[in-house]
Amino acid sequence: MDKVALTAAGLYAIVLVRAGGTFAVGWLAGAGVRRSRLAERVSSAKFRRLERAIQRWGAPVVAVSFLTVGFQTAANFLAGSMRMPLPRYLPALFVGGAAWALVYATVGIGALDLLAKLFAERTGLGVAAVVALLAVCAAVVYWRRSAASAPREAQADES
Repeated sequence: MDKVALTAAGLYAIVLVRAGGTFAVGWLAGAGVRRSRLAERVSSAKFRRLERAIQRWGAPVVAVSFLTVGFQTAANFLAGSMRMPLPRYLPALFVGGAAWALVYATVGIGALDLLAKLFAERTGLGVAAVVALLAVCAAVVYWRRSAASAPREAQADES
C-alpha cells in the first residue's frame, strides 16, 4: 500500500479518536466546566471568539478547525460543551479529520523524505536543518510561555 495512504489512514484513525474524545469530554463536562478551575481557560478571549463562531456557523467551524493550529481541540471541546447534536457534529468530524490526515500525511512524508535525502547526500546540512528546526520550536515555546505569563505578572504587580 502507498505510504501516504497508509499514513493518512493511521492519522485519520488517530484524529477520529482524539477529536471525538475531546467532543465527548466537552459533552460530559457541559456547564460544569465553567464553574470549575478550568473556568479561566474556557473564558479566555480565544475560547469566547471560537464559541461565538460555533454558535453562528456550527459544524463548518468544527470542520475548518482541523486545518488550523491551536483551535482544533478547543473547537471540538466547545462543540461538545455546547451540546452540538451528533448528526451535525459527526459529518464535520469526518470531513475535517480527513482533511487534517491528508495534509499531515502528505506534508509529513514529504518532509521526512527531504530530511532523509539531506542526511544521505549532505549529512552536515541535514544536521543543521534538524538543529534549526529544534531551535525554532524552542523559541516558539519560550515566546508562548513568556507571553502567557506576562498578563499574570502584570496582575500580580497591580495587587
